Amino acid sequence: MIKNDLFLKALRGESVERPPVWMMRQAGRYLPEFMELKHKYDFFTRCQTPELASEITVQPIRRYGMDAAILFSDILVIPQAMNIDVEMKPGVGPWLPTPIRTAKQVEQDVIVPNIDETLGYVMDAITMTKEKLNNEVPLIGFAGSPWTILCYCVQGQGSKNFDKAKEFCFTQPVAAHLLLQKITDTTIAYLKRKVETGVNAVQVFDSWGGMLSPVDYQEFSWQYIQQIIDALKDMAPVIAFGKGCWFALDEMSKSGASALGVDWTITAENARKFTNNSITLQGNFDPTRLFSPPKEIKRMVTEMIDAFGKDKYIVNLGHGILPNIPIENAGAFIEAVKEYKSK
Repeated sequence: MIKNDLFLKALRGESVERPPVWMMRQAGRYLPEFMELKHKYDFFTRCQTPELASEITVQPIRRYGMDAAILFSDILVIPQAMNIDVEMKPGVGPWLPTPIRTAKQVEQDVIVPNIDETLGYVMDAITMTKEKLNNEVPLIGFAGSPWTILCYCVQGQGSKNFDKAKEFCFTQPVAAHLLLQKITDTTIAYLKRKVETGVNAVQVFDSWGGMLSPVDYQEFSWQYIQQIIDALKDMAPVIAFGKGCWFALDEMSKSGASALGVDWTITAENARKFTNNSITLQGNFDPTRLFSPPKEIKRMVTEMIDAFGKDKYIVNLGHGILPNIPIENAGAFIEAVKEYKSK
């Protein structure tokens, strides 16, 4: 039994004394102990070495005592497993030397892999992490949404508008849907293995869903996320997070997911209204607001909880924590939740 099960209770919609808290990208670059490892090992070495990935996962838990750990990894291990080269270039970020631009590439070069053969190192990291956590808090596994993965596979790197990815979808829709389905099938198999190995919940990150119009979002993103939710929801709680996708919250709330992540561009009141107050919500503190003084952070976090309500709510950021956030400010964010008393 997990000693601190606040996070799992919130996912089940149960009443809690205070909402649970964790931060997207909490295992990462704002922590000095993480930076020590970063200077010694390159990015994908950290992802692919179970001893390093598990150590990085538990670092923020040791320092701050969040209510859930999230496995250190990256959404781009999926295309790597699918026979697509992905590098992490300093100063550039994700870099794909051979982007997917043709139907022939999708048909002949992109595979649906054997998960144990290609991503077994992730499962080893889960096993090691579970040992280190010693049932103190739940462990979250994650994957990128098929649309978000396609964005990188086609664009070849990060982008402000993913114009090449959208052009590919709109000019070669048959090839785009084949690629999206291959990514979906791989992601389902991957997340199932994660749950079987020991993660307590999974989150799907649709980081670039907001790049699409509401109509295109349904066609090129949401229907594939729905497949993932349908395949996983009876095995473990599923959190769906679509950045910039407030327009789809009503449909998302009927998907069978256990919770929905929301970003900082929507009020708590509207997020509750758009989801008919029917589902646990997670979010939505602006990560850049963690530059505010600790006292102000605490005040704003308290107001945020008051606005969402303590039940059916998981305190989090509206996207990943930034690398240059002062560690005492991140601490103030966590402390504010732990000290929260409902009125």
